[in-house]
Amino acid sequence: MLTEAEQALLSLLRANARASTAELARQLGVSRTTVQSRIERLEQRGIIVGYGVRLAPDYEQGLVRAHVLLTVTPKLADKVVRALQALPPVRTLHSVSGNFDMIVIVDAPSIRDLDALLDRIGAMDGVERTSSSIILSTRVDR
Repeated sequence: MLTEAEQALLSLLRANARASTAELARQLGVSRTTVQSRIERLEQRGIIVGYGVRLAPDYEQGLVRAHVLLTVTPKLADKVVRALQALPPVRTLHSVSGNFDMIVIVDAPSIRDLDALLDRIGAMDGVERTSSSIILSTRVDR
């Protein structure tokens, strides 16, 4: 369980993982050493496992993003996961309950590239059925 202070720190890091400890300390109203020790504790506890890159909205607007729902053969699910992990356009892969087994979020530079990617995913050994939806806009992204 996280404390309110840890949750506030994580929220700031999600918005800008490159913020300096001095800036984080100012925003949280604590000392830099307090911020640094909280970050170190969160890393040691395995809550923070890495830092990433957030792409500029202008760049991302040029990409065609889609949700791809997959039904997979249960015995081949691990093989499908490995094959999807190997595809650079795959941004996120979720196992889900319901009518489908997985949701894959992908991006491509064009509709043509997205179409080819969807064909490639649909042809994977273990993928029984797909359904895709192109993302028109993102209203909330935290």
